[in-house]
Amino acid sequence: MTLKTTLKMSAAAASLAILAGCASTSALEEVRTTAESAQADAAEAQSTASQAMNTAKQAQRDARAALQMSEKNREEMNRMFERSMQK
Repeated sequence: MTLKTTLKMSAAAASLAILAGCASTSALEEVRTTAESAQADAAEAQSTASQAMNTAKQAQRDARAALQMSEKNREEMNRMFERSMQK
């Protein structure tokens, strides 16, 4: 179940409990607990997503550095080859 679905279900449950007119204190407390749990799950998901984004950005930087190094090595090998062909 996705986070949005959980939040929607929590909001719907709260609305139904209030609209039914027979919402007891324990039912409201259960809805509140569910909503707080959904908010905690959302915060955790956001944190995980941020960590994943940071890891992806670092991987991109590493890939660019590796590409630059390989291009530099290729240029040096081409120069060495050209020098050896001129002899």
